[in-house]
Amino acid sequence: MKTELIITTYNSPRALNLVLCALQAQTRLPDRIAVADDGSGPETKAVLEKHQPRLPLRHVWHPDTGFGKNEILNKAIASSAADLLIFIDGDCLASAGFIARHIELARPNSFSTGSVVRLNAETSERLNEEDITSKRVFDPQWLSRNGNIKGLSDRLKAGSAPRPLAKFLDKISPVRITWSGGNASTSRAQLIKVNGFDESMRYGGEDKELGSRLLNAGVKGQFLRYSAPLLHIDHPRGYVDPEIVKTNRAKIEDTRKTRRIWADLGLDRHLSA
Repeated sequence: MKTELIITTYNSPRALNLVLCALQAQTRLPDRIAVADDGSGPETKAVLEKHQPRLPLRHVWHPDTGFGKNEILNKAIASSAADLLIFIDGDCLASAGFIARHIELARPNSFSTGSVVRLNAETSERLNEEDITSKRVFDPQWLSRNGNIKGLSDRLKAGSAPRPLAKFLDKISPVRITWSGGNASTSRAQLIKVNGFDESMRYGGEDKELGSRLLNAGVKGQFLRYSAPLLHIDHPRGYVDPEIVKTNRAKIEDTRKTRRIWADLGLDRHLSA
């Protein structure tokens, strides 16, 4: 089974550099790593060139015409030769076993979605390559000393709980399963079945709409809350538009009620290209 990690990014070279540093310590690398780039400038390309010798990278890019995350994701999916696709955002740090756990826990006709531990603004601003390569950023005690652990759940996620315990905690977690775009995986075939991401949607819950269509199509979801968590680097979100978020929520609810499966403006636009 071929695997590919797809990382979304947009003009965040510092965060992307840290994300790629973390990936170099994976116990199991994917066959390819696609950076799905929604129109970043040359600084992002320079980061990829820096890491190219150590990681199996490819750069999927299109010009910046406004929010086009779903479109660049569909382009990355369409051009992938992998069977299993794993998705993270370009501000999420993966501990050493992250890729291996997504691969190990993948099941036919299913998708997996993980969780994040959110780093605070101060830690995120100070974070550097040495914090990543030394692995101290994944140490629950270091995270706690720097004010990033908010309770037992965060401590268990940050410490990469032992597999039997993580699987047990995943099963009893009282959460509604949906697709979380910053930490998720499924087969490429399942994404083709529902026509990928809906490119008509702007930022704010658009990943959950995909999850609803996968569930409508009979694809089962599993939550890897403790089995495959990530650390999220804090950053400003000046691009959030409450009206768009409201519109997206209404569309997600309509997708659930109507049992819609197919994205009208989606992946098929790029499969024939």
